[in-house]
Amino acid sequence: MVTYAINHLQCQFLCHQICTVLVPQIPSRHQFPLLTTKLKITVLKSIGFVRWVILKKPWKHYTALKNVNLIQELTVLFCSFVLILKSLEVGKKVRSIIDDNGIAIDGVLGGKLVFMYVTCGELKEGRRVFDKIDNEKVFLWNLMMNEYSKIGKFKESMHLFKKMINLGIEVDSYTFSCVLKCLAVVGSVKEGELAHGYLLKLGFGHNNIVVNSLISFYFKHGRVENARKLFDELNVRDVVSWNCMISGYITNGMAEKGLQVFKEMLCLGFDADLATMVTVLSGCANRGAPMLGRAVHAFAVKACFYKEITFDNTLLDMYSKCGDLHAAVRVFEKIENKSVVSWTSMIAGYTRKGISDGAIRLFRGMVREGVEPDVFTITSILHACACDGLLEIGKDVHNYIKENDMQSSLYVSNALMDMYAKCGSMEDAQLVFSQMPVKDIVSWNTMIGGYSKNCFPNEALNLFVTMLQELEPDGVTMACILPACASLAALQRGREIHGYILRHGFSSDRHVANAIVDMYVKCGVLVLARLLFDMIPAKDLVSWTVMIAGYGMHGFGSEAISTFNEMRKAGIEPDEVSFISVLYACSHSGLVDEGWRFFNIMRYECNIEPKLEHYACMVDLLSRTGYLSKAYRFIEMMPIAPDATIWGCLLSGCRIHHNVKLAEKVAEHVFELEPENTGYYVLLANIYAEAEKWEEVNKLREKISRRGLKKNPGCSWIEIKGKVNIFVAGGSAHPQAKKIGSLLKRLRLKMEEEGYSPKTRYALINSDEMEKEAALCGHSEKSAMAFGILSLPPGKTIRVTKNLRVCCDCHEMAKFISKNARREILLRDSNRFHHFKDGHCSCRGFW
Repeated sequence: MVTYAINHLQCQFLCHQICTVLVPQIPSRHQFPLLTTKLKITVLKSIGFVRWVILKKPWKHYTALKNVNLIQELTVLFCSFVLILKSLEVGKKVRSIIDDNGIAIDGVLGGKLVFMYVTCGELKEGRRVFDKIDNEKVFLWNLMMNEYSKIGKFKESMHLFKKMINLGIEVDSYTFSCVLKCLAVVGSVKEGELAHGYLLKLGFGHNNIVVNSLISFYFKHGRVENARKLFDELNVRDVVSWNCMISGYITNGMAEKGLQVFKEMLCLGFDADLATMVTVLSGCANRGAPMLGRAVHAFAVKACFYKEITFDNTLLDMYSKCGDLHAAVRVFEKIENKSVVSWTSMIAGYTRKGISDGAIRLFRGMVREGVEPDVFTITSILHACACDGLLEIGKDVHNYIKENDMQSSLYVSNALMDMYAKCGSMEDAQLVFSQMPVKDIVSWNTMIGGYSKNCFPNEALNLFVTMLQELEPDGVTMACILPACASLAALQRGREIHGYILRHGFSSDRHVANAIVDMYVKCGVLVLARLLFDMIPAKDLVSWTVMIAGYGMHGFGSEAISTFNEMRKAGIEPDEVSFISVLYACSHSGLVDEGWRFFNIMRYECNIEPKLEHYACMVDLLSRTGYLSKAYRFIEMMPIAPDATIWGCLLSGCRIHHNVKLAEKVAEHVFELEPENTGYYVLLANIYAEAEKWEEVNKLREKISRRGLKKNPGCSWIEIKGKVNIFVAGGSAHPQAKKIGSLLKRLRLKMEEEGYSPKTRYALINSDEMEKEAALCGHSEKSAMAFGILSLPPGKTIRVTKNLRVCCDCHEMAKFISKNARREILLRDSNRFHHFKDGHCSCRGFW
């Protein structure tokens, strides 16, 4: 209360000061068409009073002036007027006048100031005033708690609740509603149960607002049964109660139950509202139920919800996610005032369908219409570019992001990196990654996965090591890094990561389990891969395909076929990739009849139209087994144009079976399709060399030289005690190069003593390199195998990986070493695995 004396002039001066601030803001009566009648009266009375003050009516006639509270009452009135205007600037001016005139801020005035600041978005200043006043009104406490929860400061909201309880402020239903919302985000189930007990004690157990919040809390923490029990015990249910149940089931992955509750709601005569419609449509989208979605659409049209933009956007999204793009387009075209959500939903729909050009066209149309894309729009369009490898358009989107200062968004940066990685531009991805001020787990996983998929396994492993110093990996990280180990055949590193997975409980993740099996397959430990495969409790299509491909890669065609049949018996239908794997296995084991059978099953039983990869497997199968003419006719009868890979398979078959004439014919097709691919020139040169057609070999060398082509250097590596040792064809940089060369010469002499004649007819581009390699016995895989003999203890398996296909001479030497040195050798080349033991190879000549 004001305790100091005040005269007429002071009061008039104060009124004049405040009115000078407010009068320019006073609206006319015509500016309040949307206000309720009661509020209109309040506003107009306030305006009238202010105008009366401005007109300087004789204060002596205003008897209430004798009351010292008049100044405070007048100030409260002006604060109320500021609230109507919702102008923080005006409010600050009024506050300044209050402070300058020494008016005490307490009671009603303090509450009005708090409400004014909070309503005008100045929560910090509102809190300052709130902390200074003695307020026992629950309304203000609820106001502050709600505002903190709106901006995500849930812990501060809970702090206020505890303070409120300690001060003995009587809570109401809105207090508990806010508290439960906060606990749903930051609290535990135990804290929620304590709050539940407390509200029951205070008699709020049958209050709809409180029980609805409790239902949402339990659903948020996955306690579906608790939520259902509360709902069943609720005597009087309102539409919010039903909406909580529908939404709760859907968000917990139980869309079918959520939709059942909706049907129950309608049968009992409850009227659905907009929130119900939006939630149900989301459930239809999650469940993939377009028929029910259409029924809800019809119901909503009758109830006139179709005019609501929120409903239209959700309806559009539902049709899009259910695969009915045509219906989604119709909904989109009927929306008069399309929001950014409308455009984004439509772009996402096209992207989901794989129609990237449609998504890009929409994005450009959206920009033309002046609708500003948000983070979700940008991430959707970047995903469209990523799916189709549209690098240049992706870079245009990146420029748009820079121009509109959107790169600070973590989601946008992650989507950018993903786009660049999937388009094969890891340099650009790395640039985005290095410029990010804050990186989350998705950022690291995107880069590690990008390096793995783009054949940069060393970079992936190095980045993984860096990540361990800054962030805890998750299951996705493990699924991303294991392929890098598989690519390098880095068994020791793979085992270390497998150990980390077991210690941190990631092995239950099926994606991780599949990646572990794949890693062991590609590191040559097929027995362990099968053991781990059998331990996967719920195998998916990927699990089976990895195992089938693994058997095929190792030359165990019968086992691959058996696994494929097991998969079908388990009720899992094969896809395109599964058939590629089993056909590949047939081709690498010479199983012609079985290959044809699976090719026909794919086409006629599974209705899968063969793609180039399937045709390539069949051509490879026929070529390897000597059916060269049949393979040629098969290519000619293909319904789609063959690529260089398919002709290349036949060219490889021509080399195996020494058919020079057909090789020349096939080579014409290959060189026409890929004139810059040196590998095919070398392959033809090898065919000529083995037929001793040296003139043709020289012509090919000249052709290669004129075109400026270079042969990929042969490179092999072997992992010893966790360190990867790399050997390059003809190289002598390794510290033990002399010992390796000496060992190879001794082995060569022993081979010759046993009657083996080395094949020195190499068709290499540079004759000097050829002579060097022949002199050193130095193809890279030979050096790696020799280093393995020198470095590994007796009886230890030698595991070598090569970037190219192993040559005949190296293949023979590996067989000899396995017999002479009594060593098992596991050689993985670019095509398959070779298991050498006791002078024999698992490939049986099919490589």
